[in-house]
Amino acid sequence: MSYADKEIIKQILDECKTIAVVGLSSNPYRPSNGVASFMQKKGYKIIPVNPNETLVLGEKAYTSLSDVPEKFDLVDIFRRSDEAGNVVDEAIELGAKAVWLQEVVIDEAAAKRAADAGLLVVMDRCWLKDYIKYGQ
Repeated sequence: MSYADKEIIKQILDECKTIAVVGLSSNPYRPSNGVASFMQKKGYKIIPVNPNETLVLGEKAYTSLSDVPEKFDLVDIFRRSDEAGNVVDEAIELGAKAVWLQEVVIDEAAAKRAADAGLLVVMDRCWLKDYIKYGQ
């Protein structure tokens, strides 16, 4: 199964407006910060999820997805591939609409679990690059 389908990418970009960014760093030189900053500028609500942060891009950071007090549509994952599966499982359990595993974050089994649970799934792709390619 392909987790880079153009139609799924477009659907996520159009429908998922509140995004929990797992692994979001306050360091402006980290890819997670650049991507999330771009998301904010395009009108998406970002929710930082990182146990090592308290505030990122003006938003309160949470230790884990289960600590986030509000509903989110998309879980954007900036974690190592061997850690992505746990995040995907938590996203499924919490009722996210979609998961996005960033470039070089690859976990085929986790992606399949998410797809089987009815989530939209993108893997090994950059949200920002795809927004520029397919977004408004």
